[in-house]
Amino acid sequence: MKLALAGDTMLGRGVAEALRTRSPAELFDEAVVAAAHEADLFVLNLECAVSDRGRRWPDPRKPFFFRAAPRALEALQLLGVGCVTLANNHALDYGAEALLDTLDHLDAVGIAHVGAGADVFDARTPVVVEGGGVRFGVVGATDHPAAFAAGRDRPGVAYGTLRDGVPSWELDAVQQLAGDPTIDVVLVTPHWGPNMVTEPLREVRVAAQQLLDAGATLVAGHSAHVFHGVADRVLYDLGDFIDDYAVDPRLRNDLGLLWLVTFDGAVPVCVEAVPLALDFGHTRAARPPEAEWIGRRLRAACASLGTDVHEHAGRLVVDWR
Repeated sequence: MKLALAGDTMLGRGVAEALRTRSPAELFDEAVVAAAHEADLFVLNLECAVSDRGRRWPDPRKPFFFRAAPRALEALQLLGVGCVTLANNHALDYGAEALLDTLDHLDAVGIAHVGAGADVFDARTPVVVEGGGVRFGVVGATDHPAAFAAGRDRPGVAYGTLRDGVPSWELDAVQQLAGDPTIDVVLVTPHWGPNMVTEPLREVRVAAQQLLDAGATLVAGHSAHVFHGVADRVLYDLGDFIDDYAVDPRLRNDLGLLWLVTFDGAVPVCVEAVPLALDFGHTRAARPPEAEWIGRRLRAACASLGTDVHEHAGRLVVDWR
């Protein structure tokens, strides 16, 4: 069984403007779509609201607001995305109305979602999805912002600070899934840590270990906008997948990865990372000089975590066997 993973997928703002004159199918080139179709299940972080309604979150300090039209989900359907996490710092950019619309639009096209809901119970409830005969229990959570946290009668995201470790509700959710005989794999997909950092913070590393100890099979994080290294069953940050962001010439947030994790039954045994280039509102396969930079960066990031990376057929491979 093969699982595809991608990080921040932003279909709003400049990407949304591009979709006024372009088809959603034009957001990703054929090579990216083909790589995604190798997977039996594709899970990513959808970092925008999907709605034609709503008002901007009333915080004068908040600089960015992301909202996509419902037709943008056609791009995710083209890729074969089966599940998204909404636990992030843009799910409520256009308020509760747009968040609830997002849930409805995802339901309408058959894409499962986790990490946000009409109340705190819904937001924290894991989702179960299947791919390749393997049943995944997926947990989504974010450590920012606290203002977006769902409440007893308030729509929002599954929020929990990592200041004192992983919140008890999240560990409980992982433990319950791990103890469920109908669930084969427990995937935790947290939105954690600050933007534009090149390695996981200590609190993120501690949290990852806590999640594994609680029974997580695989942890796949996001938030930094640049990919991080890989440890044993932990992808600390998946990086970005599509956006319209300004490029940092040093960190190269315009270069990313599509991650393909191979399972032997319920055991993750190998990660293949497909080099990507993120142009304005368009993601394509990286060209050789870009792929070389990505390779150097991932090898260095993994080496700092004690992980070896080798190349095979243009992909960067970590073997967990």
